[in-house]
Amino acid sequence: MRLAIDAMGGDYAPKEIVAGAVLALDLLTEDDRLVLIGQEDRIRTEFAALDQWNNDPRIEIVHTRDIIEMGDHPVEALRQKRDNSISRMAQMAADGEADAVISAGNTGACVAACQMKIRPIKGVSRPGIAVVIPSFAGPIIMCDVGANPMPKPHHLHEYALMASIYYKCLFKTERPKVALLNIGEEDDKGNPFVRQVRDLIKPDPRLNYVGYVEGRTLLAGAADVVICDGFVGNVVLKLIEGLTDGLTKALFQTLEHKDPKTLEVLGPILKEACQKHDYSEHGGAPLIGVDGICIICHGVSNRRAIRNAIALALSLARSNVNQHIVESINNIPDSSTDCACRTA
Repeated sequence: MRLAIDAMGGDYAPKEIVAGAVLALDLLTEDDRLVLIGQEDRIRTEFAALDQWNNDPRIEIVHTRDIIEMGDHPVEALRQKRDNSISRMAQMAADGEADAVISAGNTGACVAACQMKIRPIKGVSRPGIAVVIPSFAGPIIMCDVGANPMPKPHHLHEYALMASIYYKCLFKTERPKVALLNIGEEDDKGNPFVRQVRDLIKPDPRLNYVGYVEGRTLLAGAADVVICDGFVGNVVLKLIEGLTDGLTKALFQTLEHKDPKTLEVLGPILKEACQKHDYSEHGGAPLIGVDGICIICHGVSNRRAIRNAIALALSLARSNVNQHIVESINNIPDSSTDCACRTA
């Protein structure tokens, strides 16, 4: 496998991207390669700062001059900064020079570059970002969380099909429960857009549709796959992240103030529980629907998150998940799908 990585993307690039690539070396075979794309002098400076770096030939560097910043307008930046790491990364995938691409950089630019260069897979109108969210009843997948803030109903129908395949391959669940995020669980709730999506998803025999799910039951196990537009999904995702972080800090501060001895006992247990809800444990989220593997990471990704993103990219590339999506979207029966997913 050959993975192209945007070394200049993210709040802590290129330092954490380089360190994450080095941490991921134990995931690679002798034939695998990680290609770090960006300003070569800065990348090499970070390698030189690593104590255990030994010039492993499985890591390569491709130089680009320009950097798309997190605050740049995506499309304008892609046009004005031609020699940037995101565009080069996507072009490598389009040319067959990379089996997967990874970026913690400007999400809009990454989505736009992949849509323009890699193109959607057969039968998909618009790609979406599918993120794994830890819940109190096990992991759920929510799609979309930012790629398509103003979708059409049939886009969400496609997201339901693709996210179900993704869930099935990740968690070995035969028929994951699919729900639509809504303001209530009753069938007459929601705006006309949500009801149009429901009318597309509900009768589809390829989907195990269980109805609407609302915010208060989102993390309670009501569904395995939750579908929504990219605007709502992004708001929900960031709310969960902020709430989890805030509650964790408040709990530790309260224990430290009220009962330091109890904190000494419970501290390690609480930290372990918190790690299960940490974004870095999942690495990133795939842009499902493009004809390739594209992993979009959190902008504040640290080295552990980058390592886990590389692990996810390798797993998805080896499981041939896109072929299963094509078969589901186009209603092509394939009895080998379960077996192939389980080889990931």
